[in-house]
Amino acid sequence: MPYRRLPKTDAARLKALKTLFESEDLYAIRNRFIDYKILNRAQPAYDRLLTANEQYKMSFQAQMRVTPKIEKTQRNASLFVSHFIQVLLMAIERGEIKKELLSCYQLPEDTTSVPNIKSIERLLEWGDKIVEGEKERIKKGGRPINNPSIGTVMTHLDVFKDVLDQQKKLQARTQRVQDDLNKIRPEVDEIILEIWNQIEKHYESEPPEVRFPECRKLGIVYYYRRHEPHLYG
Repeated sequence: MPYRRLPKTDAARLKALKTLFESEDLYAIRNRFIDYKILNRAQPAYDRLLTANEQYKMSFQAQMRVTPKIEKTQRNASLFVSHFIQVLLMAIERGEIKKELLSCYQLPEDTTSVPNIKSIERLLEWGDKIVEGEKERIKKGGRPINNPSIGTVMTHLDVFKDVLDQQKKLQARTQRVQDDLNKIRPEVDEIILEIWNQIEKHYESEPPEVRFPECRKLGIVYYYRRHEPHLYG
């Protein structure tokens, strides 16, 4: 015997209600067994769920489109920060810049390699330290490092930060829509449950070969257990 199971996804919830709304039988017999008040709640709930679901999809897709940009701009920023530090260390090794000035960049005097900047947090941390350090060293009378210049490094860091900020805003927007969906779903599930109960109540005296097809016409979804014969569609 097939069993009923409430929708688990938004697509299934929307399909169940849409099937109900599109049934010609609904409008001919709704006053006989489906409470008018629950039907009045169903259409607005469907519209709210549909709108929120579409907004979520658009927000999530926009968020995903930013991901390749983050990877690209992070790679570029890492490359220029790393290259700048390497040039700085080579200048110190050649005696062109005093190693004591590494403190301007918050680097120990015995630094011989680029700090770990693989993560976003470390890249931003050391990027800011390098930018501020170069400004401080120049204020003390030092000659600017070129190839790359600190201006070029700043440009790539700023582009990376802008893309990160864009992603954060999109993530916040997606989360707001997700929160809306979480609030809507319980009401939609309650409405579907009540409607399905009323439909099944109406057809409970019919034989299975009549009851199940009629209930399906009004959106109820039935499942068969594994290896159970599909006797009623």
